[in-house]
Amino acid sequence: MPEDLKSKAKEICSVRLQRSLYGLKQSGRMWYNRLSEYLLSKDYVNNAICPCVFIKKSSSGFVIIAVYVDDLNMIGTQKEIDDARTHMKEEFEMKDLGKTKFCLGLQIEHFQDGIFVHQSNYTKRVLKRFYMDKATPLSTPMVNRSLDVEKDPFRPCEDNEEVLGPEVPYMSAIGGLMYLANCTRPDIAFATNLLARYSSSPTRRHWNGIKHIFRYLQGSIDLGLFYPKNSKCVLVGFADAGYLSDPHKARSQTGYVFTIGGTAVSWRSQKQTLVATSSNYAETIALHEACRECVWLRSMTHHIQESSGIVIEKEPTKIFEDNSACVTQLKEGYIKSDRTKHIPPRFFSYTQELQKNQEVDIEYIRSSDNAADLFTKALPTTVFKKHVHSIGMRRLQNL
Repeated sequence: MPEDLKSKAKEICSVRLQRSLYGLKQSGRMWYNRLSEYLLSKDYVNNAICPCVFIKKSSSGFVIIAVYVDDLNMIGTQKEIDDARTHMKEEFEMKDLGKTKFCLGLQIEHFQDGIFVHQSNYTKRVLKRFYMDKATPLSTPMVNRSLDVEKDPFRPCEDNEEVLGPEVPYMSAIGGLMYLANCTRPDIAFATNLLARYSSSPTRRHWNGIKHIFRYLQGSIDLGLFYPKNSKCVLVGFADAGYLSDPHKARSQTGYVFTIGGTAVSWRSQKQTLVATSSNYAETIALHEACRECVWLRSMTHHIQESSGIVIEKEPTKIFEDNSACVTQLKEGYIKSDRTKHIPPRFFSYTQELQKNQEVDIEYIRSSDNAADLFTKALPTTVFKKHVHSIGMRRLQNL
C-alpha cells in the first residue's frame, strides 16, 4: 500500500484491478473485447447480427470461428483452419482438442453422410438424478388432454389441493428438461413449456406430468438431430397455433419450427400473451412471431454465406401455415369484417411487408403435414412420431 495510506484503516480502502479476473461479472466482456480485437486485426469480419461468429475468407477457402466464452469451434477448409489454429496459439494459451465431439453438453457424431447432434450422456445423468433411469418407457412425452376444463390433468392448483413442498425438486426437473428442449430435443418443447407454468405452485398432477416426460426420455435417450451432408441448404418454416391451449386463462399456444436441409435449426413453443378470440386470430399471432424469427435467421445465414464466399440465391423463405383464412388475409391484404376488425393491424402489416419485399412467402399446408403441430398440442403416438421424423430427428442406433 502507498505510504500515506498505511496509517489509515483498511476498511476505507478498495482495490482497483489492472486486469480482469476470471469469474467476475465483467470478465466475459473483457475477454470478448480482447479476443475480437485480435481476430479483427487478422482480417476476420464480424457482424452485430451474430457478434460471436468471426469469418475470414481467402483465395483458397474460408474459416468460421464460433465463440462461446473461452470455447472456440472452427469450421471451414482445412488449410484455413490450420492457419487459424496456428495464429491463435501464437497469441493465446490454448488446447487443441481436435475434431469437435463434445461441446456445452452436446455430443456431436461425425458420419460419412452427415452430422448427428444429441445429448445422450446428459439425458442419462438427468434420469439418474431424479431416479427415473429404470422407469418404464413411454411413446409420447404427454398424455392427451381432456377438452373438459375440470378434467384437464394440467389445470392450475385448486383450492382444496396440496402444493408440493421443496422436498420435491420440481424447479430443478424443469431446468434440466428445458436445456434438452432448447438444444436437441424439440419433441419435448411443448410438454416442458406447459409444465413450467406451474413452477410456483406445482401439485402431484403436475409432478406426474414431469415423470411422464422422463419416462418418454428413458425410451428415446439416443434421439437427436441429424444434419445430412448433401442436403439442399434452404431455410423452410412451419407455423401453427393451438387455440385455447390454456383454457383456464383463455390463452392460445404459439409454435413454429425452421429447418435447413429438412432438419430443425430453430423452434419455439410459447403461450401467447394476448387473448385470441378465434383460431384465425391465434394463427395470425403465431405467424407474426414466426416471421420475426425468420428475419433474424435469414440475416444471419446470409451474412455467414456472403462472408464465406458462398454463392447464394436470395429467394423468399417459405413459411407454411395450416389456416387457409389466415393465409388468404395475409396474401390478399387485411380484410376488415366483423370477425377481424378487432385484430391489431400490426399483425397483418408486418407480415405483408415482408411478403412485399420478397423476404417470406406464406403457403398453405394441410394440418396433418404441418410440423409445427408438434409445438402446440399433445398428439397421438402415430402423428407425434411422424412430425418428429419430419424435422430431422433420428435415433443414433439407426444411423
